[in-house]
Amino acid sequence: MINTTPKGSNLSGLDRKDFQKDIDNKRTDLFILTNAKGMEVAVTNYGCAIVSIMVPDKNGKYANVILGHDNIEGVINSPEPFLSTTIGRYGNRIAKGHFTLYGEKHQLTINNGPNSLHGGPTGFHARVWDAIQPDPSTVKFHYVSADGEEGFPGKLKVNMTYHLDSEENALIIDYRATTDKATIVNLTNHGFFNLAGISNPTPTVLNNIVTINADFYVPIDEVSIPTGEILKVEGTPMDFRTPHTIGERIDEPFQQLINGTGYDHCYVLNKPEAECLTLAATCTEPESGRTMEVYTTETGVQLYTGNWLNGFEGTHGATYPARSAICFEAQRFPDTPNKAHFPSAVLLPGDEYQQKTVYKFGIVE
Repeated sequence: MINTTPKGSNLSGLDRKDFQKDIDNKRTDLFILTNAKGMEVAVTNYGCAIVSIMVPDKNGKYANVILGHDNIEGVINSPEPFLSTTIGRYGNRIAKGHFTLYGEKHQLTINNGPNSLHGGPTGFHARVWDAIQPDPSTVKFHYVSADGEEGFPGKLKVNMTYHLDSEENALIIDYRATTDKATIVNLTNHGFFNLAGISNPTPTVLNNIVTINADFYVPIDEVSIPTGEILKVEGTPMDFRTPHTIGERIDEPFQQLINGTGYDHCYVLNKPEAECLTLAATCTEPESGRTMEVYTTETGVQLYTGNWLNGFEGTHGATYPARSAICFEAQRFPDTPNKAHFPSAVLLPGDEYQQKTVYKFGIVE
């Protein structure tokens, strides 16, 4: 493998001018976040895409552990349009792109087989957000989604913060949203992580050791829509309550893995109480010694193993083959608007949508 991280004015080697572009009277830009521990995160306000996360391995060597691009054109035209972006208005799939809310039918844009995926082709991942950086460790984003955008009802005002903790290498993502009309909201971050570090080619995540704090998961049909069941993970390859490598069971002839072409499933997180911040998952890359812990206030986390990555080129010549990333997307369950028994994703006027997710990086002790 070729190390694709160059030396420059920042750890990532990214150049701000490569991310500056005028789109619909708004300006895209690059924001570099740092903390006292030496961690560095680079983000752009186009889709709030995270384009670099620099953290050390067990030998103190820094590498970029998230898949991204090194210029704004790459982000905009990525073969994986959701690559490490913010997802909205509704993360994951909605069956046939339609739902009924308080008696009113709504049709969304279809962009994934027969379904709507991740808010549609011009969802939040493809929008220029307003952004300010109040301090070296924080960037604040704001976006107003118009009533009817991609078929969703209500004018939705979204405020989101990316913040690096000063005491440990943790990226904290805080979401807030309000609406003027009943709507559905399911925001998430679609970070494509590789704790070994991106390279040419980026190695698979099959050796990653994963735990997920969930006794149940949401099974899917052949087009990745929930069947409506909530099934036990016990006795199946879906069980990560104890540590397993991703590659240990991913190719077993288990119907759910066949349906998802690998892991692409929402796990029902064990929660002592609703909306409390708890540990959802852990991930360890044994060769580098890097670890990641995922905490969230959400009810579910989607495990996705980059099954559809096809080897395209990203940051500094790195390439991203199939299964070269792992995603932990904190969210409500897929197709919740069409499954009355799933936890609600409805937001009403006068209420506020809130969500917090933390990606904490460390080293095996």
